[in-house]
Amino acid sequence: MPRMTVNGRPLEFLMDGQTPLLWALRDAANLTGTKYGCGVGDCHGCTVHIDGQPLRSCLVTLDEAEGRFITTIEGLSRDGLHPVQRAMVEVQAIQCGFCTPGIVMAAAGLLRRTASPTRAEIEAALPNLCRCGVYPRLVEAIGRAARAMGGGIAAPAPVAAPEVQEIPEAEEDDA
Repeated sequence: MPRMTVNGRPLEFLMDGQTPLLWALRDAANLTGTKYGCGVGDCHGCTVHIDGQPLRSCLVTLDEAEGRFITTIEGLSRDGLHPVQRAMVEVQAIQCGFCTPGIVMAAAGLLRRTASPTRAEIEAALPNLCRCGVYPRLVEAIGRAARAMGGGIAAPAPVAAPEVQEIPEAEEDDA
């Protein structure tokens, strides 16, 4: 029977080892914050941290999770909201909320790796599908969370301004 540590607690799942981790978390451990979206890894709604890395739990079997450390949205913060969650509320980046847990887990993983991500790094770290279309506010929220955690959005590298050539004024015809 597959064993792993989930949100700091050792668990043994009495389920077939080929069962996706998503279903073990939701059905056996009653951790329903991890969402089923598509079942094929496209939407990223089921993102959890496995050994600190954001991964899609619908694509990881219990056998593959054996002996690993799993963190779900329920275990992300022990003392209230994680800075990403707080920032998402502050900038109103949550609409229906279905995709929110996966997005929070992806963003928290990014901020764990990169204290001051660039806008491009934030956008690349969020492959999550959000049907409500809150992407601009998500980027703002993650930048806010980075600042709250002591980082911030890194300024993009300066781009040299192109040379400007003055265009001579046209001479008026005295006709």
